[in-house]
Amino acid sequence: MASQKRIAKEFADCTNNAPAGMSIALANDSDVHKWHVTLDGPAESVYSGGKFGLVVTLPPEYPFKAPVVTFATRIYHPNVTNDNVGSICLGLLKPENWKPASKLLGVLEAVRLLLVEPQPDDPLESRIADEYRRDRAEFDKNARAYVQRYAKGLVKFDGTNVGPDAGAAGGSGKRSTG
Repeated sequence: MASQKRIAKEFADCTNNAPAGMSIALANDSDVHKWHVTLDGPAESVYSGGKFGLVVTLPPEYPFKAPVVTFATRIYHPNVTNDNVGSICLGLLKPENWKPASKLLGVLEAVRLLLVEPQPDDPLESRIADEYRRDRAEFDKNARAYVQRYAKGLVKFDGTNVGPDAGAAGGSGKRSTG
């Protein structure tokens, strides 16, 4: 029960004080353990102009276990799997780094900051990380192409994202560590 109260309090805090360019809703009004987040690509990034769906899944053991955060929208990023799963590698979410005192508002802000400043030294996609380090212009071009293809349409959280090309993207409850 304490977990439910904490989650409800954090949800209220996140919806009232959402990080810049984010909107947050429950996937289902009767389940506080699954959130849908719409993230506008930060203006200072190659993802600017895109709308990305994130799925935040809180395990029953939350806050003692980290939330699972995945991209429901395909994204070209060294720290996000380049597939329909959208797993995120973020140090804060790794089991050895997660602290029960951590707040979901901080997690959401960290995901937004990851779009501004990728962490190529802790990648999930080594090829994309190498490209980011060695040929930034090519990385930027590819990332912008993904925004155009996958992140310009209606954000959906059911495993599809309707973009100009109706490109499929998915989100699932896979681990969000890298």
